[in-house]
Amino acid sequence: MFADFAHGGAMWTGNGPRESRHAIRFDSPFSEAPTVMVGIAMWDMDQTTAVRADIVAEKVTRKGFDLVFRTWADTRVARIRADWTALGPVRTEDDWEVD
Repeated sequence: MFADFAHGGAMWTGNGPRESRHAIRFDSPFSEAPTVMVGIAMWDMDQTTAVRADIVAEKVTRKGFDLVFRTWADTRVARIRADWTALGPVRTEDDWEVD
């Protein structure tokens, strides 16, 4: 998601509430909004402060979602990598629409 230690970004140098938001778009849209599971795949945190982290999928639609990482207080986050999985109905060749 980010590597803020490399350029002195807010997650590494900031204090208080901070957020990193990334728009994810599915290669093909689902038939309806899927269930999205997200998780931290790699984290690099400063050992001198408490580790505080929240990662969620927000604004989930058929076409994508926002992947959001948050931290707060004096936590220093050097970098985060996240993984996600979306599960839901997809269109098939047997589906058709009437306009």
